[in-house]
Amino acid sequence: MLKDFLGNISNGVKKNQKEVFLATIVFLLILLSFALGYITAKYQNIEPIQFIDKL
Repeated sequence: MLKDFLGNISNGVKKNQKEVFLATIVFLLILLSFALGYITAKYQNIEPIQFIDKL
């Protein structure tokens, strides 16, 4: 049962190799963009926004 399931996944990946490769590249680019944005924002020295209540 598990062997059949893994065989079906393997065949599906082999049939759609280009699409799987493209999806992997897109996912890695998204992950890299998020990581670079996170690192950049972490090391910026920007003063936090302060709200002053007028009452």
